[in-house]
Amino acid sequence: MAAELPIPVIVGSVVILILSLGIHEAAHGWVALKCGDTTARDMGRITVNPIVHIDPFMTIILPVLCYLSMGIPFGGAKPVPVNFYNLRKPYRDMALVALAGPASNFLIAMLLVFIRKVVVLKYHWLQEGLVGDVILALGLRLNLLLAAFNLLPIPPLDGSRVMAWLLPEDLRPPYMRLESFGLLLVLGFVFFVPGGYSLVWGMMNTMLEWVEAIVSLGDRW
Repeated sequence: MAAELPIPVIVGSVVILILSLGIHEAAHGWVALKCGDTTARDMGRITVNPIVHIDPFMTIILPVLCYLSMGIPFGGAKPVPVNFYNLRKPYRDMALVALAGPASNFLIAMLLVFIRKVVVLKYHWLQEGLVGDVILALGLRLNLLLAAFNLLPIPPLDGSRVMAWLLPEDLRPPYMRLESFGLLLVLGFVFFVPGGYSLVWGMMNTMLEWVEAIVSLGDRW
């Protein structure tokens, strides 16, 4: 699959990925600030400037490995620091902070669908199926993949913060201690647990249906 993507499509999709990762992390920091923690603001992380969010492995090496193995440049960013104890209602607020990231990717996906409907399908400023259109379509799927992947309830992914809030209090500490094995757990689930990889792609495709349905409501106005 990797060989099927032209260089301009790869470059364009990587640019969208890096910008989207920056917005994802900035969203975490912004909600944390609203919930009482100024750590991200004090460290200059509430910004959409992607440079401050770049992590050498997650933002550079991992996308290359994913492209070579799966045909899609997927990765992550340097996590925004959040001080759990500065939050007004720590577990609830941490869940809100966590949800802000996937929510931002969902909104970006909606924006890309809208742009594609206007630029490609309605006014034909870009020809359907050519480079610009493919970049928009791939950028859309990358954002939904980011949202779906991060919603998995595996520490340290965003979904684990929501799960910690929902768990009984006595189960929260041992559950969050799993974060020490976070990378191994995530990779193990996606690549070695039967159905793990398919679950993430299934979530992405479901979100794609939601996004297209929401944007299509505009056609009725």
